[in-house]
Amino acid sequence: MHPVDIARSPAERILELTALIGEAEMAAWCAGLLDGSITYDDPRRPPITWLGGRHAAALQLKHGAAWGEQNYWPRVWAGRGLLYVWSASATSAVLSGLHDGAWRVREMSAKVARRREVAVAEPILVALLDDPMQRVRAASDAALSALTARE
Repeated sequence: MHPVDIARSPAERILELTALIGEAEMAAWCAGLLDGSITYDDPRRPPITWLGGRHAAALQLKHGAAWGEQNYWPRVWAGRGLLYVWSASATSAVLSGLHDGAWRVREMSAKVARRREVAVAEPILVALLDDPMQRVRAASDAALSALTARE
């Protein structure tokens, strides 16, 4: 089961797969990828091109199953998936993503915390205001602003 068109937008691919497997399963897959409990090349799961599109296809073509220093991308794409589908059970994966060694994963996890109003992430987001990467700091600040505005 591969996406009909990997060039479609992430939202379109994610919503297409969600229609096929259901929101709970989609959110669980994204959460598992984000927290590392599921690998992107698990044959029991959908192909990673559903989340990563052309970028994922290019990485597979270039590196096969061993992405080396690029192995954080599935976690980024999984976090992005949680912007479109959600289950409260994914909260712990988002918290895990906020501690990830890859800054892009931390940034995306902060965006998810903002969109999904993950209030328990607040202390981690505060700590990320001192992250070495400006984009992580900005995403954390935006998430904190949104969370405090909702209180």
